[in-house]
Amino acid sequence: MTATALIAIDWGTTSVRAYRVDATGAVLDSRSAPLGVQNVQDGRFRDALSTLLADWRNDPAPRIACGMIGSRQGWIEAPYVACPATLPDLIAGLVAAPDGALTVVPGVRTRDTSGVPDVMRGEETQIVGAADEREERVLAALPGTHSKWAFVASGRIVDFMTFMTGELWSVLLKHSILGRLATNAAQTQGIGPAYARGVAHGLGPGSLAHDLFGARTLALTGELANDDVADWLSGLMIGREVRNARTWAHRHGYDGARVRLIGDDALVARYEVALSEAGIAVERAHPQAAAQGLWRIAVHAGIVGDARLNPTGSHR
Repeated sequence: MTATALIAIDWGTTSVRAYRVDATGAVLDSRSAPLGVQNVQDGRFRDALSTLLADWRNDPAPRIACGMIGSRQGWIEAPYVACPATLPDLIAGLVAAPDGALTVVPGVRTRDTSGVPDVMRGEETQIVGAADEREERVLAALPGTHSKWAFVASGRIVDFMTFMTGELWSVLLKHSILGRLATNAAQTQGIGPAYARGVAHGLGPGSLAHDLFGARTLALTGELANDDVADWLSGLMIGREVRNARTWAHRHGYDGARVRLIGDDALVARYEVALSEAGIAVERAHPQAAAQGLWRIAVHAGIVGDARLNPTGSHR
């Protein structure tokens, strides 16, 4: 078996994924569990880590983690690094979990033009793994419950913006009048005409607070099947997010003609459709961007050596 050089962990709110990485940065294996921060009771993070790692738990390789594990509700609170955030800034903000069980990557913070703060945890590491410092500028989108759009210049996270699209979609279907007509309360596996129709509406002019009600009225008038309400609403909200994010990018002097999508699930495919409908070219980042980012941070922090640069395998 190829030796493990690093165990990289992306520890989120509801789930956690661990990667076994070799001395060249290649992912050898991965595993996941529903042991996100909100599912760990009474601060028993060491037990959760042991359960996740299972037969990896005795591997002597160093461990590094990103995400909500470093939040106030996590194992240990890691600081937020202010934008523009560089790789050295992230390394300077690394903290150790109790008893040195693992090293935790800090989050990143910024403020919008009105002075309201915005934060990310975990996405900064995905960005490190998906955007090279040799690239002059990258506009990245990270779909999720709280989607992030980030402007990256030569490896620096210059600024970012959060959209609560995924969570708002779920809340509206579960707890508002819009969900009463939606007989399919979960996003379908396919991306059909109802979703595309919602995207087109979302990309156009209008007010979201008004346009949301269309999910109900279109169904009431028979212009939208009840089974399609959830997909139409998803398309509307993602389309509006894309429109607003492009306007935000323009303020940074970026034309928004190309976006790098970071993620590996069905939600990313939905964003790909919406971006295409908006005339925006799409680049897909490496599906294991979090693991790649954790590896880069670990190498530059001296936690692990990169055999490609140092054939002896010793730490730099």
